[in-house]
Amino acid sequence: MTYGPTIESELIATAFGNQPERWPLPSADTPPQLWLRAVGAGGQGRYASARNDLASLLRSAPGDRLASLAHSTQASFLRQLGWHRLARSWDGRALALAGTDEEAVGDALIGLAADALGVGRLAAAATLLSRAEPIVAQAPQHRLSIRRAWVAAELAMAAGDGAAAVRHAEDAVELAATTVSARHRAKSDVVLAAALCSAGGVDRARTLGAATLELAGRLGLVPLRWAVACLLVDLFEPGSATRSIDELRGLRDESARQVQHWGGAWRPR
Repeated sequence: MTYGPTIESELIATAFGNQPERWPLPSADTPPQLWLRAVGAGGQGRYASARNDLASLLRSAPGDRLASLAHSTQASFLRQLGWHRLARSWDGRALALAGTDEEAVGDALIGLAADALGVGRLAAAATLLSRAEPIVAQAPQHRLSIRRAWVAAELAMAAGDGAAAVRHAEDAVELAATTVSARHRAKSDVVLAAALCSAGGVDRARTLGAATLELAGRLGLVPLRWAVACLLVDLFEPGSATRSIDELRGLRDESARQVQHWGGAWRPR
C-alpha cells in the first residue's frame, strides 16, 4: 500500500523545503506542526494566520523549547514589518524560555542582534552575534549559520564595510545552496544584492536583484518580493533594468498591500 505525504512533511516542505508557495496548508495537530505552519505562512506574508498558529502553540506548550522558537518567530515577523523595538521583547522572552536548547538559544541571540541592529545599536548587535557564534558552529543544520550570516552582512552594511558585507552574504548564499530551503536561498540572494550595492557593485546588484524578484514571485514569498522591489526601485537607472520604474513601483506597492490584507501592519516610516 502506498501512503501519501504526512501533514508534518507537507509543512516542512513549506517552512524549510522546496514548496514555500504551498497554500492552503494542512491543519496542524501538534505544537511542532503549529510552529512549522506558522513559519510557512509567515514566509508568504500571511501574518494573521501565522500569529494564530503561534498563539495556539503557546497555549498548548507555554514553557518548552517550542515556546522559545515561537517567540523568536513572532519577533522575526515584527522585524520584517519594521517593528524592531517590539521584536526585542519577544526575542528576550525567547532567550529566557530557551533553557539549554542550543537551537532555541541561537535563534534568540541572532534575533536580539537583528533587533539591536535595527535600532542602530551596532556594538550590541556585534556582541550578541559573538555570543551566538559557538552555538551556531555546533548546530547540526545550516539554518542558524545562514541566519547569522544574514545579520552579520547587515551589520557590516550598517557599519559602512561593504567588502565584509559581501563576504558574509556570500557565505549565506553558499550555505543556503546546500539546503533544500528555497526560502533561505531566495533571502540569501536578497541580502547579497543589498551587500553588493553597499560595496559599489551596483550592476551586479541589479542583475541579482532582478532574478530574485522573479524567483520570490514564483515562490509566493511576498515579503521578500517587496524587499527586493524596494531595492530595485532605489537602484533604477533607465536602460539598465528589464522592468520599468512604474512596474517596479507597482510590484512594491502591490506586495505591501497584499501583506496588509493578510494581517501585516507596516511600521510607519
